[in-house]
Amino acid sequence: MKVIRRLIPLLTMAALAAGALAQVESGGVVRKRSERERKNKEEANGPQVSERMQGFFESKEPHDADLAYMRQIYRQIDLNKDANTPLYFPEDVIDGQQNLFRIILGLVVDGKVPAYEYLDGREVFTDQYKINIGEMLDRFGIYATESGGSEKNRKYVIEEADVPTGQVMNYYIIEKWEFDNRTNQMKTRVEAICPVLNRSGDFGGEAKYPMFWVKFDQLRPYLAQQYIFLNDNNNLPQYSLDDYFNLGMYEGEIYKTRNLRNLSMNQLYEDPDDLKRAQDSIDRSLREFGKDLWVPTREQYLEKKQREAEEAKLKAEGDTLPERTVVNISDKSSKKSTTTRTARKTTKKRASSKVKSSSSSSSNSNAAKSVRRRKK
Repeated sequence: MKVIRRLIPLLTMAALAAGALAQVESGGVVRKRSERERKNKEEANGPQVSERMQGFFESKEPHDADLAYMRQIYRQIDLNKDANTPLYFPEDVIDGQQNLFRIILGLVVDGKVPAYEYLDGREVFTDQYKINIGEMLDRFGIYATESGGSEKNRKYVIEEADVPTGQVMNYYIIEKWEFDNRTNQMKTRVEAICPVLNRSGDFGGEAKYPMFWVKFDQLRPYLAQQYIFLNDNNNLPQYSLDDYFNLGMYEGEIYKTRNLRNLSMNQLYEDPDDLKRAQDSIDRSLREFGKDLWVPTREQYLEKKQREAEEAKLKAEGDTLPERTVVNISDKSSKKSTTTRTARKTTKKRASSKVKSSSSSSSNSNAAKSVRRRKK
Protein backbone atom coordinates (compact mmCIF):
# COMPACT_ATOMS: atom_id res chain seq x y z
CA MET A 1 0.00 0.00 0.00
CA LYS A 2 2.86 2.35 0.86
CA VAL A 3 4.51 1.50 -2.46
CA ILE A 4 1.34 2.48 -4.36
CA ARG A 5 1.11 5.77 -2.50
CA ARG A 6 4.71 6.56 -3.47
CA LEU A 7 4.14 5.60 -7.13
CA ILE A 8 1.09 7.84 -7.59
CA PRO A 9 3.02 11.15 -7.15
CA LEU A 10 5.80 9.88 -9.42
CA LEU A 11 3.35 8.94 -12.20
CA THR A 12 1.59 12.29 -11.87
CA MET A 13 4.88 14.16 -12.21
CA ALA A 14 5.84 12.08 -15.24
CA ALA A 15 2.52 12.84 -16.93
CA LEU A 16 2.87 16.56 -16.25
CA ALA A 17 6.39 16.53 -17.63
CA ALA A 18 5.28 14.73 -20.82
CA GLY A 19 2.42 17.22 -21.27
CA ALA A 20 4.78 20.14 -20.80
CA LEU A 21 7.22 18.68 -23.33
CA ALA A 22 4.46 18.13 -25.87
CA GLN A 23 3.25 21.67 -25.26
CA VAL A 24 6.71 23.05 -25.90
CA GLU A 25 7.05 21.05 -29.12
CA SER A 26 3.63 22.03 -30.50
CA GLY A 27 3.61 25.50 -29.02
CA GLY A 28 0.45 24.71 -27.04
CA VAL A 29 -1.68 24.98 -30.22
CA VAL A 30 -3.50 22.26 -32.15
CA ARG A 31 -2.25 22.79 -35.70
CA LYS A 32 -4.71 22.19 -38.52
CA ARG A 33 -3.46 20.92 -41.86
CA SER A 34 -3.19 23.84 -44.24
CA GLU A 35 -4.87 23.99 -47.63
CA ARG A 36 -1.49 23.93 -49.33
CA GLU A 37 -0.52 20.69 -47.56
CA ARG A 38 -3.85 19.14 -48.49
CA LYS A 39 -3.36 20.07 -52.17
CA ASN A 40 0.20 18.73 -52.13
CA LYS A 41 -1.04 15.43 -50.70
CA GLU A 42 -3.80 15.21 -53.34
CA GLU A 43 -1.31 15.93 -56.11
CA ALA A 44 1.00 13.24 -54.78
CA ASN A 45 -1.59 10.55 -54.09
CA GLY A 46 -4.53 11.79 -56.15
CA PRO A 47 -8.06 12.42 -54.84
CA GLN A 48 -9.12 9.89 -52.24
CA VAL A 49 -12.40 8.00 -52.65
CA SER A 50 -13.89 5.83 -49.91
CA GLU A 51 -16.02 2.73 -50.47
CA ARG A 52 -19.07 4.63 -49.27
CA MET A 53 -18.46 7.39 -51.79
CA GLN A 54 -17.92 4.84 -54.55
CA GLY A 55 -21.21 3.16 -53.68
CA PHE A 56 -23.01 6.50 -53.80
CA PHE A 57 -22.02 7.04 -57.44
CA GLU A 58 -22.72 3.51 -58.63
CA SER A 59 -25.99 3.25 -60.52
CA LYS A 60 -27.87 -0.03 -60.57
CA GLU A 61 -28.79 -1.26 -63.99
CA PRO A 62 -32.56 -1.68 -64.31
CA HIS A 63 -33.94 -5.18 -64.61
CA ASP A 64 -35.02 -6.31 -68.06
CA ALA A 65 -38.55 -6.82 -66.77
CA ASP A 66 -38.77 -3.09 -65.94
CA LEU A 67 -37.64 -1.98 -69.41
CA ALA A 68 -39.88 -1.56 -72.42
CA TYR A 69 -37.13 -0.32 -74.73
CA MET A 70 -33.32 -0.14 -74.76
CA ARG A 71 -30.85 0.94 -77.41
CA GLN A 72 -27.06 1.12 -77.23
CA ILE A 73 -25.44 4.04 -79.07
CA TYR A 74 -21.76 4.70 -79.78
CA ARG A 75 -20.78 8.36 -80.07
CA GLN A 76 -17.57 10.11 -81.03
CA ILE A 77 -16.75 13.27 -79.07
CA ASP A 78 -14.51 15.60 -81.06
CA LEU A 79 -12.55 17.94 -78.78
CA ASN A 80 -12.18 20.51 -81.58
CA LYS A 81 -15.85 21.43 -81.11
CA ASP A 82 -16.51 24.30 -78.73
CA ALA A 83 -18.94 22.33 -76.57
CA ASN A 84 -16.30 19.63 -75.94
CA THR A 85 -13.24 21.79 -75.21
CA PRO A 86 -13.76 21.56 -71.39
CA LEU A 87 -12.54 17.95 -71.69
CA TYR A 88 -9.21 19.04 -73.20
CA PHE A 89 -8.19 21.99 -71.04
CA PRO A 90 -6.07 22.53 -69.07
CA GLU A 91 -3.47 20.70 -71.15
CA ASP A 92 -0.98 20.83 -68.25
CA VAL A 93 -1.66 20.46 -64.53
CA ILE A 94 -2.52 23.91 -63.12
CA ASP A 95 -3.29 24.32 -59.39
CA GLY A 96 -4.31 20.68 -59.15
CA GLN A 97 -6.67 20.96 -62.13
CA GLN A 98 -6.30 18.19 -64.73
CA ASN A 99 -8.05 17.39 -67.96
CA LEU A 100 -10.05 14.22 -68.51
CA PHE A 101 -7.30 12.14 -70.12
CA ARG A 102 -4.79 12.82 -67.31
CA ILE A 103 -7.39 11.77 -64.75
CA ILE A 104 -8.26 8.55 -66.59
CA LEU A 105 -4.67 7.55 -67.35
CA GLY A 106 -3.54 8.24 -63.78
CA LEU A 107 -6.34 6.17 -62.27
CA VAL A 108 -5.69 3.27 -64.65
CA VAL A 109 -1.92 3.24 -64.13
CA ASP A 110 -2.32 3.46 -60.33
CA GLY A 111 -4.72 0.52 -60.38
CA LYS A 112 -7.60 2.49 -58.86
CA VAL A 113 -9.87 1.97 -61.87
CA PRO A 114 -9.78 -1.13 -64.11
CA ALA A 115 -9.52 -0.75 -67.89
CA TYR A 116 -10.84 -3.15 -70.52
CA GLU A 117 -9.83 -4.07 -74.06
CA TYR A 118 -11.29 -2.19 -77.01
CA LEU A 119 -13.06 -4.88 -79.05
CA ASP A 120 -14.71 -2.67 -81.69
CA GLY A 121 -18.36 -3.02 -80.86
CA ARG A 122 -18.34 -6.21 -78.79
CA GLU A 123 -17.13 -4.83 -75.48
CA VAL A 124 -17.19 -7.16 -72.48
CA PHE A 125 -16.44 -5.66 -69.07
CA THR A 126 -15.22 -8.76 -67.24
CA ASP A 127 -11.95 -9.73 -65.58
CA GLN A 128 -11.05 -11.79 -68.61
CA TYR A 129 -10.76 -8.68 -70.79
CA LYS A 130 -8.89 -6.42 -68.38
CA ILE A 131 -5.80 -4.91 -69.97
CA ASN A 132 -2.22 -5.33 -68.83
CA ILE A 133 -0.92 -1.87 -67.94
CA GLY A 134 2.67 -2.48 -69.07
CA GLU A 135 1.60 -3.93 -72.42
CA MET A 136 -0.79 -1.03 -73.00
CA LEU A 137 1.92 1.56 -72.32
CA ASP A 138 4.35 -0.21 -74.67
CA ARG A 139 1.72 -0.57 -77.39
CA PHE A 140 1.00 3.18 -77.48
CA GLY A 141 4.57 4.32 -76.90
CA ILE A 142 4.01 5.98 -73.51
CA TYR A 143 7.27 6.07 -71.55
CA ALA A 144 6.94 4.98 -67.91
CA THR A 145 9.25 3.70 -65.18
CA GLU A 146 8.51 0.76 -62.90
CA SER A 147 8.16 1.54 -59.22
CA GLY A 148 7.87 -1.91 -57.65
CA GLY A 149 4.96 -4.19 -57.01
CA SER A 150 4.41 -7.81 -57.94
CA GLU A 151 4.56 -9.13 -61.48
CA LYS A 152 0.78 -9.04 -61.86
CA ASN A 153 0.31 -5.73 -60.03
CA ARG A 154 3.31 -3.81 -61.32
CA LYS A 155 3.34 -0.11 -60.46
CA TYR A 156 4.36 2.53 -63.03
CA VAL A 157 5.22 6.20 -62.86
CA ILE A 158 4.64 8.51 -65.84
CA GLU A 159 6.23 11.94 -65.89
CA GLU A 160 3.97 14.85 -66.82
CA ALA A 161 5.94 15.58 -69.98
CA ASP A 162 5.43 11.98 -71.20
CA VAL A 163 1.62 12.06 -70.99
CA PRO A 164 0.36 12.37 -74.63
CA THR A 165 -2.38 14.85 -73.75
CA GLY A 166 -2.10 16.77 -77.01
CA GLN A 167 -2.71 13.61 -79.04
CA VAL A 168 -6.00 12.61 -77.41
CA MET A 169 -8.43 14.69 -79.46
CA ASN A 170 -11.36 12.25 -79.47
CA TYR A 171 -13.32 10.09 -77.07
CA TYR A 172 -15.68 7.22 -77.75
CA ILE A 173 -18.58 6.81 -75.36
CA ILE A 174 -21.29 4.18 -75.03
CA GLU A 175 -24.74 5.56 -74.30
CA LYS A 176 -27.71 3.51 -73.18
CA TRP A 177 -31.20 4.85 -73.92
CA GLU A 178 -33.72 3.05 -71.72
CA PHE A 179 -37.47 3.48 -71.27
CA ASP A 180 -38.44 2.50 -67.74
CA ASN A 181 -41.95 1.12 -67.21
CA ARG A 182 -41.93 2.09 -63.54
CA THR A 183 -41.41 5.81 -64.16
CA ASN A 184 -42.67 6.01 -67.77
CA GLN A 185 -39.57 7.99 -68.70
CA MET A 186 -36.79 7.70 -71.21
CA LYS A 187 -33.42 7.84 -69.44
CA THR A 188 -29.95 8.22 -70.88
CA ARG A 189 -26.77 7.13 -69.14
CA VAL A 190 -23.15 6.89 -70.19
CA GLU A 191 -21.85 3.36 -69.70
CA ALA A 192 -18.17 3.61 -70.71
CA ILE A 193 -15.52 6.02 -72.07
CA CYS A 194 -12.60 5.30 -74.38
CA PRO A 195 -9.77 7.82 -75.04
CA VAL A 196 -8.62 7.88 -78.67
CA LEU A 197 -5.09 8.82 -79.78
CA ASN A 198 -4.79 10.82 -83.01
CA ARG A 199 -1.46 10.14 -84.68
CA SER A 200 0.04 10.13 -88.14
CA GLY A 201 -0.67 6.93 -90.03
CA ASP A 202 1.88 4.66 -91.70
CA PHE A 203 0.82 5.87 -95.15
CA GLY A 204 0.27 9.53 -94.30
CA GLY A 205 -2.80 11.21 -92.97
CA GLU A 206 -4.20 10.94 -89.49
CA ALA A 207 -5.07 7.63 -87.84
CA LYS A 208 -7.15 7.00 -84.71
CA TYR A 209 -6.05 4.50 -82.09
CA PRO A 210 -8.65 3.65 -79.41
CA MET A 211 -6.79 2.86 -76.19
CA PHE A 212 -9.14 1.12 -73.70
CA TRP A 213 -12.60 1.29 -72.17
CA VAL A 214 -13.26 2.53 -68.65
CA LYS A 215 -16.65 2.14 -66.99
CA PHE A 216 -18.19 5.52 -66.26
CA ASP A 217 -19.62 4.59 -62.84
CA GLN A 218 -16.13 3.80 -61.57
CA LEU A 219 -14.88 7.18 -62.79
CA ARG A 220 -17.70 9.25 -61.33
CA PRO A 221 -16.33 9.74 -57.76
CA TYR A 222 -13.13 11.21 -59.22
CA LEU A 223 -14.84 13.26 -61.93
CA ALA A 224 -17.18 14.78 -59.34
CA GLN A 225 -14.15 16.38 -57.64
CA GLN A 226 -12.89 18.06 -60.83
CA TYR A 227 -14.73 21.29 -61.72
CA ILE A 228 -14.66 22.98 -65.12
CA PHE A 229 -15.98 26.13 -66.80
CA LEU A 230 -17.93 25.68 -70.01
CA ASN A 231 -17.19 28.77 -72.12
CA ASP A 232 -14.94 31.81 -72.41
CA ASN A 233 -17.64 34.27 -71.30
CA ASN A 234 -17.80 32.89 -67.76
CA ASN A 235 -14.61 31.48 -66.22
CA LEU A 236 -16.29 30.38 -63.00
CA PRO A 237 -16.11 26.56 -62.67
CA GLN A 238 -19.72 25.78 -61.79
CA TYR A 239 -20.01 22.19 -63.06
CA SER A 240 -18.00 19.06 -62.43
CA LEU A 241 -16.97 16.59 -65.12
CA ASP A 242 -19.57 14.23 -63.70
CA ASP A 243 -22.27 16.87 -64.27
CA TYR A 244 -20.92 17.47 -67.77
CA PHE A 245 -21.68 13.90 -68.85
CA ASN A 246 -24.83 13.31 -66.82
CA LEU A 247 -26.47 16.52 -68.07
CA GLY A 248 -25.52 15.77 -71.67
CA MET A 249 -23.48 18.95 -72.22
CA TYR A 250 -21.26 17.28 -74.81
CA GLU A 251 -21.78 17.09 -78.57
CA GLY A 252 -21.10 13.79 -80.28
CA GLU A 253 -22.06 12.23 -83.56
CA ILE A 254 -23.28 8.66 -83.74
CA TYR A 255 -20.65 6.47 -85.37
CA LYS A 256 -22.23 3.13 -84.52
CA THR A 257 -25.34 1.47 -83.09
CA ARG A 258 -25.41 -2.01 -81.68
CA ASN A 259 -26.56 -4.37 -84.44
CA LEU A 260 -26.44 -8.06 -85.27
CA ARG A 261 -23.81 -7.68 -88.00
CA ASN A 262 -21.60 -5.39 -85.87
CA LEU A 263 -21.28 -2.82 -88.67
CA SER A 264 -20.47 0.84 -88.19
CA MET A 265 -22.48 3.70 -89.68
CA ASN A 266 -19.81 4.27 -92.33
CA GLN A 267 -20.16 0.65 -93.44
CA LEU A 268 -23.94 0.84 -93.57
CA TYR A 269 -24.09 4.21 -95.36
CA GLU A 270 -21.23 4.88 -97.75
CA ASP A 271 -22.65 8.14 -99.08
CA PRO A 272 -21.92 11.09 -96.68
CA ASP A 273 -25.38 12.61 -97.19
CA ASP A 274 -27.10 9.32 -96.44
CA LEU A 275 -24.88 8.91 -93.37
CA LYS A 276 -25.80 12.35 -92.04
CA ARG A 277 -29.52 11.76 -92.61
CA ALA A 278 -29.34 8.38 -90.84
CA GLN A 279 -27.51 9.88 -87.85
CA ASP A 280 -30.05 12.70 -87.53
CA SER A 281 -32.93 10.26 -87.88
CA ILE A 282 -31.62 7.99 -85.10
CA ASP A 283 -30.93 10.93 -82.81
CA ARG A 284 -34.38 12.44 -83.42
CA SER A 285 -36.19 9.13 -82.91
CA LEU A 286 -34.41 8.59 -79.58
CA ARG A 287 -35.25 12.05 -78.27
CA GLU A 288 -38.89 11.87 -79.40
CA PHE A 289 -39.50 8.28 -78.31
CA GLY A 290 -41.41 9.38 -75.22
CA LYS A 291 -43.66 11.69 -77.25
CA ASP A 292 -44.76 8.83 -79.49
CA LEU A 293 -46.05 6.96 -76.43
CA TRP A 294 -48.25 9.88 -75.34
CA VAL A 295 -52.00 9.36 -76.03
CA PRO A 296 -54.07 12.58 -76.40
CA THR A 297 -57.57 13.00 -74.98
CA ARG A 298 -60.69 12.97 -77.19
CA GLU A 299 -61.00 16.78 -77.12
CA GLN A 300 -57.35 17.27 -78.03
CA TYR A 301 -57.65 14.75 -80.85
CA LEU A 302 -60.76 16.46 -82.32
CA GLU A 303 -59.14 19.90 -81.99
CA LYS A 304 -56.06 18.68 -83.82
CA LYS A 305 -58.18 17.15 -86.59
CA GLN A 306 -60.17 20.38 -87.00
CA ARG A 307 -57.00 22.44 -87.18
CA GLU A 308 -55.52 20.10 -89.79
CA ALA A 309 -58.76 20.31 -91.86
CA GLU A 310 -58.69 24.12 -91.79
CA GLU A 311 -55.05 24.20 -92.83
CA ALA A 312 -55.76 21.76 -95.69
CA LYS A 313 -58.67 23.90 -96.86
CA LEU A 314 -56.57 27.04 -96.86
CA LYS A 315 -53.83 25.25 -98.79
CA ALA A 316 -56.36 24.04 -101.37
CA GLU A 317 -57.58 27.63 -101.83
CA GLY A 318 -54.00 28.78 -102.33
CA ASP A 319 -53.74 30.78 -99.14
CA THR A 320 -50.91 29.56 -96.92
CA LEU A 321 -51.33 32.33 -94.33
CA PRO A 322 -54.73 31.94 -92.64
CA GLU A 323 -54.55 35.22 -90.72
CA ARG A 324 -53.39 37.34 -93.64
CA THR A 325 -55.46 40.41 -94.65
CA VAL A 326 -55.17 41.76 -98.22
CA VAL A 327 -55.78 45.48 -98.73
CA ASN A 328 -55.89 47.05 -102.23
CA ILE A 329 -54.98 50.67 -102.93
CA SER A 330 -58.44 51.46 -104.34
CA ASP A 331 -60.09 49.95 -101.30
CA LYS A 332 -57.74 51.93 -99.09
CA SER A 333 -58.57 55.24 -100.83
CA SER A 334 -62.31 54.53 -100.85
CA LYS A 335 -62.12 53.52 -97.21
CA LYS A 336 -60.26 56.74 -96.46
CA SER A 337 -62.86 58.90 -98.23
CA THR A 338 -65.68 57.00 -96.55
CA THR A 339 -64.02 57.51 -93.21
CA THR A 340 -63.64 61.26 -93.95
CA ARG A 341 -67.30 61.64 -94.88
CA THR A 342 -68.34 59.72 -91.80
CA ALA A 343 -66.16 61.95 -89.64
CA ARG A 344 -67.68 65.08 -91.15
CA LYS A 345 -71.21 63.82 -90.55
CA THR A 346 -70.33 62.96 -86.98
CA THR A 347 -68.90 66.47 -86.46
CA LYS A 348 -72.04 68.10 -87.84
CA LYS A 349 -74.26 65.96 -85.62
CA ARG A 350 -72.20 66.86 -82.57
CA ALA A 351 -72.34 70.56 -83.44
CA SER A 352 -76.12 70.51 -83.97
CA SER A 353 -76.62 68.58 -80.74
CA LYS A 354 -74.52 71.18 -78.91
CA VAL A 355 -76.61 74.03 -80.37
CA LYS A 356 -79.84 72.31 -79.39
CA SER A 357 -78.62 71.63 -75.88
CA SER A 358 -77.47 75.23 -75.43
CA SER A 359 -80.79 76.63 -76.70
CA SER A 360 -82.77 74.32 -74.49
CA SER A 361 -80.66 75.21 -71.47
CA SER A 362 -81.11 78.94 -72.19
CA SER A 363 -84.87 78.57 -72.52
CA ASN A 364 -85.03 76.66 -69.28
CA SER A 365 -83.08 79.38 -67.49
CA ASN A 366 -85.37 82.12 -68.88
CA ALA A 367 -88.41 80.19 -67.77
CA ALA A 368 -87.04 79.86 -64.28
CA LYS A 369 -86.33 83.59 -64.08
CA SER A 370 -89.83 84.52 -65.19
CA VAL A 371 -91.33 82.27 -62.56
CA ARG A 372 -89.29 83.92 -59.85
CA ARG A 373 -90.37 87.38 -60.98
CA ARG A 374 -94.04 86.42 -60.80
CA LYS A 375 -93.58 85.09 -57.26
CA LYS A 376 -92.05 88.35 -56.16
